Amino acid sequence: MMPTPTTIICLLAFLAVLAAATGDGTTTTTHLHFYIHETFAGDNATTASLAPSPLAVAGSNSSFGSVGALDDELREGSDAASRYLGRVEGLVVQADLGNPAAAWTLLTLAFAGGDYNGSTLVLDGRVDFGAAGDMERAVVGGTGRFRRARGYSLMTKFGNPTPNTGVFEMDVYVTTMA
Repeated sequence: MMPTPTTIICLLAFLAVLAAATGDGTTTTTHLHFYIHETFAGDNATTASLAPSPLAVAGSNSSFGSVGALDDELREGSDAASRYLGRVEGLVVQADLGNPAAAWTLLTLAFAGGDYNGSTLVLDGRVDFGAAGDMERAVVGGTGRFRRARGYSLMTKFGNPTPNTGVFEMDVYVTTMA
């Protein structure tokens, strides 16, 4: 009895998925520690407001619905002259009606140079810039050395060297599968 074309296609699709999902089963966890340097205003600003809140036009102080973009520097240390590691590029959306300091963020850490040159990590999650302590995001993927990455990041506000700049300290715990 000959298999039908549908049976053959289903079998090939199953084998393709199985081949893509199969590795040698080993995982590696990497701890990354670095600083994000952000400039809020001025000629060298690394943040931009893309869309203001539609509620603000009605006389409200709400920032709900506002959207911003960032392209910050990723550095080895808290000093602006420390070794450059890459960029932090992403979107920030104020998506909490009750807390104007809370936002949904989607960030790509784009590494330039060193062991991770050309690799990226993608972080996703809600952060509260007004809260004390760590802000946590999920690592939802990556490219290059971080292909099939998963994990989490912890970020704290480190300080404001000038009125227009901010520095954030970040630890990222990344698990990749071979």
